Amino acid sequence: MTRPAHTGNLLTDLPDAAAGEVFTELLVRPGCRIERIVSQGQVTPPDMPYQQAHDEWVLLLAGAARVAMAGAEIALSPGDTLFIPAGCVHRVTFTDPDRPTVWLAVHLSETDRPAGD
Repeated sequence: MTRPAHTGNLLTDLPDAAAGEVFTELLVRPGCRIERIVSQGQVTPPDMPYQQAHDEWVLLLAGAARVAMAGAEIALSPGDTLFIPAGCVHRVTFTDPDRPTVWLAVHLSETDRPAGD
């Protein structure tokens, strides 16, 4: 039997995100990157929305968040998922300022990642 190279709990030993979001890469394979994002009160500036050339699927693990996309604002609670298709303009409009908001983000068919990243 093959043993896992790494195991862990995504909700323990959280980094302090009060001063800025913390991105932790968990797994990278051709065409797929999985990361944990810890936010605490951060939002995307209205004049700097995201628009990625790849699909992204997120699962909110803890906290609370809202994401604006496709003309709607979507509230996310723990257990909620959101699929963000390639090319979709979106931005985070709320993350809980009083406790960590923990996301699991899966980036699919990512080819727009900066070199050396």
